[in-house]
Amino acid sequence: MTGVAALTLPGAVFEARLREVLRSRVAFIELIGDDLVAAGGKRARPGVTFLAAQALGADPDSPAWSAVTDLAVCVELLHSASLLHDDLIDDADTRRGQQAAFRRFGNVVSVMSGDFMLARLLTLLAGMPHGAALTQAFGAAATRICEGEVLQFQVAAYADYSLDNYLDVIHGKTAALVELAASAPALLRAAPAPQQAALATFGRAYGLAFQMQDDLLDLMGDEQALGKPVGGDLREGKATFPVLELLKGPHAREVRAVLERRAAEPGDAARVRDLALLEGAAESTRQEIRRHAGLAVQALGALPPSGARDALADLALHESRRAS
Repeated sequence: MTGVAALTLPGAVFEARLREVLRSRVAFIELIGDDLVAAGGKRARPGVTFLAAQALGADPDSPAWSAVTDLAVCVELLHSASLLHDDLIDDADTRRGQQAAFRRFGNVVSVMSGDFMLARLLTLLAGMPHGAALTQAFGAAATRICEGEVLQFQVAAYADYSLDNYLDVIHGKTAALVELAASAPALLRAAPAPQQAALATFGRAYGLAFQMQDDLLDLMGDEQALGKPVGGDLREGKATFPVLELLKGPHAREVRAVLERRAAEPGDAARVRDLALLEGAAESTRQEIRRHAGLAVQALGALPPSGARDALADLALHESRRAS
């Protein structure tokens, strides 16, 4: 990532602040918070927040940087709360290599701990500069996340497959939070409207490219490399971009039948994978990923040149490279 050596990314100070914010007098909530901090993860979304703030001129050595750290903590809390809820919905066994929280503590503890995280982030936002605008932005993102998750089930239940529905789903699942992570620093710093819009566009386009690539790997990836069976989306009745491409072609009836029976017959996922290669659906998806990544990079042109801007651009360019 260009220029990262000279940039500040989430590290020990961020982790300490996250742990502090998650403190609770209730042991079970504290344990879930401790698991979140210990599990770590890539902190990709807080990283986008840090980079966006620096691209807008924020100085990590200034006292005002603490508000950027808190903002990044809020982004991570919203993400983590959604994961706690997702694991329960998906009946998942593990999260980041550990037993899922609801498996250890039960449904009520897991859901309420997610709500606790949402309450904590609201408290943080209330004390920030331009807290009202930030709270509105976080509320809008949370709305999109909820709508995307429910729409995903609705589309599968009604077999209402369309590109518009797919884009709405992946915006909610992934891009809405990346969009928030990128644009929230502009609200915090009261940046000019063109810069706010540019960062929102970057986050949305980058998030869409990222999720499209993950969806493509779910169909076309190597099971050993992924660490899980391919075709999971088909087994849940989800029509991702390459499948939608196939639904426009000569094998539409066959592919729709696979979706509607949730790839329940032996060889279903392999057959759709073969068709995606044969009909060019996989390559069409790669082209769409590269297009969204290009839109993300293009949007950053509204920001002044900097190492942080280059680092943001490299995130999107990484999706282009993954799609090559």
